[in-house]
Amino acid sequence: MAAVRSSMLSWTVVVPLLALVALALTWGRELGTVLVILVAFVLAGAVLSAVHHAEVVAHRVGEPYGSLVLAVAVTIIEVALIVTLMVSGGPESASLARDTVFAAVMITTNGIVGLALMVGSLRHGLALFNAEGTGAALATVATLSGMCLVVPTFTTTTPGPGFSAAQLAFAAIASLLLYGLFVMTQTVRHRDFFLPVEHGEGPKDADGDGHADPPSNKAAAASLGLLLVALVAVVGLAKVESPAIESAVKAAGFPPSFVGVVIALLVLLPETLAAVRAAARQRVQISLNLAYGSAMASIGLTIPAIAVASIWLEGPLELGLGPVHMVLLALTIVVSVLTVVPGRATRLQGGVHLVLLAAFLFLAINP
Repeated sequence: MAAVRSSMLSWTVVVPLLALVALALTWGRELGTVLVILVAFVLAGAVLSAVHHAEVVAHRVGEPYGSLVLAVAVTIIEVALIVTLMVSGGPESASLARDTVFAAVMITTNGIVGLALMVGSLRHGLALFNAEGTGAALATVATLSGMCLVVPTFTTTTPGPGFSAAQLAFAAIASLLLYGLFVMTQTVRHRDFFLPVEHGEGPKDADGDGHADPPSNKAAAASLGLLLVALVAVVGLAKVESPAIESAVKAAGFPPSFVGVVIALLVLLPETLAAVRAAARQRVQISLNLAYGSAMASIGLTIPAIAVASIWLEGPLELGLGPVHMVLLALTIVVSVLTVVPGRATRLQGGVHLVLLAAFLFLAINP
């Protein structure tokens, strides 16, 4: 009985519920400086608890399902936030979906991948992964990015970097089909391509991952519920903090679009921490599953949602990237191909990806 009471009072249980209460009390209200700081601390706690519960679920369902659960859960909530902001933001939010999705792609494919490769190679000499599965994920991300973020810049049916209604519908359907095909490949037909590379080190356990055995179904179900609560709180509190972020960005003299980058960084924190922890345990493939899966879901779920929302959205919808961002995307794809093909990477490859992320962030501040 004492053990049950102790588990119920664990910080990983209390913090998500506390964050949800904080979200309910602060949603739609103007916060003072003290409350902004308190909400920031609660937000950080919600991120850490989300990582814990995601790992519990991943242990129960195994890979690659665990990575898929976290990536899809975060992305669905992120998409809901984007659509909500676009509906309430008016014409000023015309480029919000593009800015947020591109930021997510750069953070995942360069930030998460770079950190995972750096941590994995520093801890274990080489970061090892399956080139087949990772290459398939990268190809899907590259296709979705090019089709949904680059092609709109060059279409001529409508003025500006956007799609016509028919083009947007085609992109939405193609995105869903590609994402669905990848998920089937990852979880059914070629699941072994997305499993961590075995090193033959350490004792084997029930789930073969080299560490704690899977939790019970009851514990995993509780963690799944708390994971969803924590993710809702993370995204919601990021929105609550956005006015303070906007003020800070404006005071620093940064472009307004940088707000979307900051919010994307906050929303992707759970996946980033989970990926780094997996890499430290010599499970770099899990990190790459999270990174490319999140990038893919960000595009594959956002574009269809925007296509549906465009029925009642007013004003133009800007999806096409500018020249600088297209160059960064092209560099990212080329470097990623060179990183993925060998199936192993050193700290150099990790450093290259992190420099690309730094370039994106610097140019977002100084366009």
